[in-house]
Amino acid sequence: MTPGTLLTDAQAMFSHGVEAVLGDRLIIDSVSFDETAMLIADHAIRKDSFDRIVVVGAGKASAAMAAGLSEVIRTNLNSKDGHEFPVIGHVNVPEGCHRDLPGITIQEARPAGVNEPTVSAIQGTDRILQLVAEAGPRDLVIGLISGGGSALLCRPSPGISLDDKLTVTRWLSSHGADIVALNTVRKHLSEVKGGGLLRANNAGQFLTLVLSDVLGDPLDLIASGPTVPDTSTAMDALTVLDQFDPDHQLPAVVREHLQRAADHPAPSIDASEHSKFVLGNNAVAVDAAGITAEALGYNHVMHCHRQSEGDAETVGRHLADLTLTMLQADPTVHRQDAFLSGGEPTVSLADASIRGVGGRNGQLVLAAYARLLELNLSDDQWSRLAILSGGTDGEDGPSDAAGGMIDGSVHRRVTELGLDVHDALRRNDSHSFLRQVGGLLLTGPTGTNVCDIRIALVDHPKHRRHQP
Repeated sequence: MTPGTLLTDAQAMFSHGVEAVLGDRLIIDSVSFDETAMLIADHAIRKDSFDRIVVVGAGKASAAMAAGLSEVIRTNLNSKDGHEFPVIGHVNVPEGCHRDLPGITIQEARPAGVNEPTVSAIQGTDRILQLVAEAGPRDLVIGLISGGGSALLCRPSPGISLDDKLTVTRWLSSHGADIVALNTVRKHLSEVKGGGLLRANNAGQFLTLVLSDVLGDPLDLIASGPTVPDTSTAMDALTVLDQFDPDHQLPAVVREHLQRAADHPAPSIDASEHSKFVLGNNAVAVDAAGITAEALGYNHVMHCHRQSEGDAETVGRHLADLTLTMLQADPTVHRQDAFLSGGEPTVSLADASIRGVGGRNGQLVLAAYARLLELNLSDDQWSRLAILSGGTDGEDGPSDAAGGMIDGSVHRRVTELGLDVHDALRRNDSHSFLRQVGGLLLTGPTGTNVCDIRIALVDHPKHRRHQP
C-alpha cells in the first residue's frame, strides 16, 4: 500500500477493519459443505438430518449474514437439475439494509439512526417466533444474530408496553448504563430476549451464528441473548434499576413486573440441540486494521478491551495523552507511531433542552481534542498527528456519521472559526462541531456492528512518510 496523509491512512485502517467483519463475508468464509455435512468450525450437521432450513435473525449485520448464507445454500444444496432446497425465513434489520433473497423476508424494522424498538420490529418478531414455533423435527433453524438485535428483536412481556420499554431504555442509556446493564434489564422485560426465541423453538436442530457487538463476546448479552439460556436474573435487573433509577422515576409497572419474575422464575431452557458460534467480533476488526497499518509502514500497537471502558470523555483524554507520548518519543529508540484500539465507552447525556447531536465516538474525539489543547502543542506537533474514532456500524448515536477525526488541518479550521469545544462537549453536540471543520467520519450503514475502532497516528521527522 502507498501511504497518504495521516487521516487518509487512518480512514484506510478503519475501512479495512470494517470490511473484515462484513456479515456476508464471514458466513461465506465460515460455513462450508462436504459430501455429507454442513461444516461450521469443528462442528458438523449431517445433510441427511434435515429437510428444510428456517432462517431467522435480527441486527445490523443480519441482512448481510442472510445473504451470505443464501449464497452458501444455493451453491451447495441446490441440485444441478435446478431443484432449489427449501429455505424460508424472516430477518429484522435497520432501514437501508434490505436484500432481496429467495425464501427469506428481510424486513426493515426501524429507521436508520434510531436504535430503538418499533411497532414494525414487534410485528417482525412475532413472525420470527411463529416460524420457529411451527418448525418440525426435520427442520434446521439457523439464527443470525448481530449487534443492534436488541431493538430489532422485540416482543414486550405481558403487561409491559412498547412505551414502557422505550422509557426504560432511554433512561438507562442517558444515565451512563453500559451494554451489560442495559441488556440485563431488557431481557427481563421481553418474551424473546434472554433465551425466549430458543424457548419457542420446535425444530429438531437450532444453530446460532453470531457477530458480536459486546466486548468479551458474552452470548447471553449479544442482542440480549435470544437463543441462549439467560445467566442473569430478574433480581439482577432490579439491582440495575436501583443503581440508575434510585428515586423510582421509571414506570411502576416495570418494577412490579420484575419483582413478580424474581418471585416466580421461568423454567430452564433445554439447549441440548442448540449449537452456537461467534464468527466475528471487535478483535477481528482491530486486527484487520492493524494489518493495514503494517502494510502502510506503521509500527503499531493494538489493544482490544474485553469489558466496558466507562466514560467516552475519559477514554478520549487518555487517547490524547498516548498520542503526545508517541510524538515525544525518540524514534531511533522507540518507533511506535500508531495506536489502534477497540471498545465501546458510554456517554452521559446532557438535558434534552440543551442537547445537540452526536454519539460516543464524536464525544470521544472532542474530548481528545480538548485534552490536546490543554497540552499546548506546537504547530509542528499538530501537523504530525491524527486521531480517528468510529463505530463499525456506521452510526454514531442519532447522526448520519460513524464518528469523528481530528488532525492539524481540523485544528486550524476550529481556530479560524473560533469554535468552543468545551461547549460542544457539554451539550453532546459533536456532530455539528465536527461537520463545520471537516472532522466527520462518514461511511453510511456498513452492514456490520462490532463496537468501535480508534486510531491514533503520528509522524516522526526522522522516519517521515508524510510530507508536511
